[in-house]
Amino acid sequence: MGMSACLRFTRRVWHSFVENKGHDVQCFPNLEILSAKPGVVEASLKIEPYNLNRVGTVHGGLIMSLTDTLGSLAIASKGHFMTGVSTDVGTSFIKPAGRVGDTLYGKAVVTAMGKSLAYTRVDFTNDNGSLVAYGHHTKYIGKSLSHKDNVEFTEDGENLVEKKSA
Repeated sequence: MGMSACLRFTRRVWHSFVENKGHDVQCFPNLEILSAKPGVVEASLKIEPYNLNRVGTVHGGLIMSLTDTLGSLAIASKGHFMTGVSTDVGTSFIKPAGRVGDTLYGKAVVTAMGKSLAYTRVDFTNDNGSLVAYGHHTKYIGKSLSHKDNVEFTEDGENLVEKKSA
């Protein structure tokens, strides 16, 4: 079975973040998008020395940044090439999220999406599957709803829905 249209598109949006050579690629160039269905994205990140705080565990800023980026990619998984601008982002830290060599997992879900705002939640787990942090992210999507590169997926995300010609 080939890669779903949704996963292919979501990885393409992540690649456009990386090509931008901005914050994301400086903080977590090795982020892997494991799966994507419309509105749900799962990713993993192998922890590197530059991801740590002085105590030797994952820096809270990394979790904040991942909340932002994974929330954005969850919006992308709904077929949005541009994912809008952040209006609110927050993270709760439950326990240390790992050390060098550990893997951090993130699952981002679009909890609601309207004509101007999209709301997401991101859960972070460690190698044992324990919840280490969770975040929420709100984005203004009003200007990106009609982007020319947007697509529509079947409900399972496997295929693209053909656009009806006018």
